[in-house]
Amino acid sequence: MRRALEALPEDSTVIVALSGGPDSLALAAATAFEAPKRGITGVAVTVDHGLQKGSADVAAAAARAAEGFGLVARVTRVDVREGGGPEAAARDARYEALDAVAREVGAEAILVGHTLDDQAETVLLGLARGSGASSLQGMAPVTERGDGCRILRPLLEVRRETTRAACAAEGLDPWLDPHNADPRYTRVRVRETVLPTLERELGPGVAEALARTAAQLREDAEAFAEMINEIIEDVVEHAEAGISLSVGALAANPAALRHRLIRHVVVAEFGQSLTRSQTLDVARLVTDWRGQGPIDLPGCRAARINGRIEFTAR
Repeated sequence: MRRALEALPEDSTVIVALSGGPDSLALAAATAFEAPKRGITGVAVTVDHGLQKGSADVAAAAARAAEGFGLVARVTRVDVREGGGPEAAARDARYEALDAVAREVGAEAILVGHTLDDQAETVLLGLARGSGASSLQGMAPVTERGDGCRILRPLLEVRRETTRAACAAEGLDPWLDPHNADPRYTRVRVRETVLPTLERELGPGVAEALARTAAQLREDAEAFAEMINEIIEDVVEHAEAGISLSVGALAANPAALRHRLIRHVVVAEFGQSLTRSQTLDVARLVTDWRGQGPIDLPGCRAARINGRIEFTAR
């Protein structure tokens, strides 16, 4: 927590996302202890999703706890829109509410209480989706955003059992969300069944290993991003109806970088993400050229023309 706040300007303001659960309650208490040392004002924001009976009472109790810590407390009620699944819809509504308060008070950062256990669960879920290294990077300790208000996760190296012990030591009574024990949710099954099974069968330390893997993959992703930024102008040309990449330059680079360049161009130019299968289809226009025709992709089409891979809008 101290390191996270030391990266912020003195006399600034931070938002603490406070659900009232043990993780966010421990985060709020730690913020209240550390923030005054740098003159930082902490504003605890509790979002009432209105999805459970008594949610207003839970939000009010969380706000009282925050005020007891010496934080400014805010409760905001949101309407959760349908679509994309209940978890995703609630998350979107929650962050919209946090962002609104952050803009209102000019906050430098929003602090959220994700723990090492949350990180391990995220990595396992990404592994199950099979969507590549990007989904295995988990959550970053710091997420920079274009609006100048970053997301901080200062508890990513802390186990969930530690936050619960901290609450017990301080005599705090955290709210235990019944949704966090509902096996209908995939993340709950990972938390209650998959991770404990891995720990039992493979030995202790699985969660820590998954978190370390996420950190290593984020470092790799940052390195690749720097490499792409260094070479992108040398391999890209804008075409009349899209953009193109040099076949020679793509062929000269390792497969991992070649594939990232292909995905980078499609995302940047057409706002679409390619699957691994689609990326490999485009890469074969470079490495296994046999005169094949254009490839239809999300939002665009790729074709090999005069020594270049041209991407044009569909």
